[in-house]
Amino acid sequence: VQLQASGGGLVQPGGSLRLSCTTSGFSIDSYAIGWFREGPGKERLRISCISKWDDNTYYVDSVKGRFTISKDRAKNTVYLQMNSLKAEGTNVYYCGASRTCTVANDYWGQGTQVTVSS
Repeated sequence: VQLQASGGGLVQPGGSLRLSCTTSGFSIDSYAIGWFREGPGKERLRISCISKWDDNTYYVDSVKGRFTISKDRAKNTVYLQMNSLKAEGTNVYYCGASRTCTVANDYWGQGTQVTVSS
């Protein structure tokens, strides 16, 4: 089981980025896939998640209305579209696989750095 996050970079406040979590070694419908962020000195926080079969989505309040999680089964990839980014969006972003969106991950991908700065 492998997950690989990509798509991070430098973006100005108010800008957009799309992160990708490409999976391999398992069916993308076998796990819920979540996106997490971790800032300096802070705990890793689940900010969004998409469930295994029915694609129910979850967002933490601070990103609701700005971020969208989606799944492309043909590409075994989960995306996180991030719009209206704020300076506090500067974090390392990780994707992970879990049995449901409410339990701890079984597998993690490596992080991708997002920097929101003018």
